Amino acid sequence: MIKLLFNLFVRFVLFVICDVNKRALKAVPRQGPLILIGNHINFLDVLAALTFSYPRKIFFLVKKETFDTPFLRFLFNTWGSIPVDRGTADFQALNKAVDALNKGYFFVIAPEGTRTKDGRLIQAHTGVVVIALKSKATIMPVVQYGGEKFYKNIKKLHRTKIIIQVGAPFMICSSSAYPDKEERQLIADEIMYQMAKLLPAECRGYYSDLSKATTNHLNFNVPIVKSIPQPWRQKVANAVRKYFSIARNPAT
Repeated sequence: MIKLLFNLFVRFVLFVICDVNKRALKAVPRQGPLILIGNHINFLDVLAALTFSYPRKIFFLVKKETFDTPFLRFLFNTWGSIPVDRGTADFQALNKAVDALNKGYFFVIAPEGTRTKDGRLIQAHTGVVVIALKSKATIMPVVQYGGEKFYKNIKKLHRTKIIIQVGAPFMICSSSAYPDKEERQLIADEIMYQMAKLLPAECRGYYSDLSKATTNHLNFNVPIVKSIPQPWRQKVANAVRKYFSIARNPAT
């Protein structure tokens, strides 16, 4: 119930400060396991991705320093975050991500590993490759753009238009279960080009030249079930009915 109410609150805040075109999210399945990859511009893309993905059970990586702040610790624990020690090979965090996928949940990751602020893609890290190979989970690109103009718009009291785009799902196919660093980077770059194709030219950054895109390590012939999300009013009504049903008939 707390998670539902918090998501409704964040949706209201986003509605006030942003105009989010989220129609493409209908292509995201309701059931996992699934790795959702996206670009990371600023705090808005995190809020939008997690809020509009509800009620899917989602896990994601957050730098461990964030948990030093009580409010942020509560916020990210509510959403299902995994603390990660950035700048190191945090295998414990990667294993937790794999565990979440093995349980049938969603895992969200920004391969770039940091906020870009200007909305232009930077070269990816290879953590997503390790997680995908260990979990054997399908990957689906979910990108957004427009959030890079937020700070400029808010000064003028203008809402920021954010557009979300969803790409075709795929799996990683590698000749080795443990590819070397060079091959991992090559796979990560192939993944990023799938994201770049969904973005306007000015947002592609490091991956601007789409003629360099290859798919030698990507398999697009993957089974995936699509479903239409339940209307949010119905979700609220169902949650409220469930809450009061439990209140009237507490376990004895």
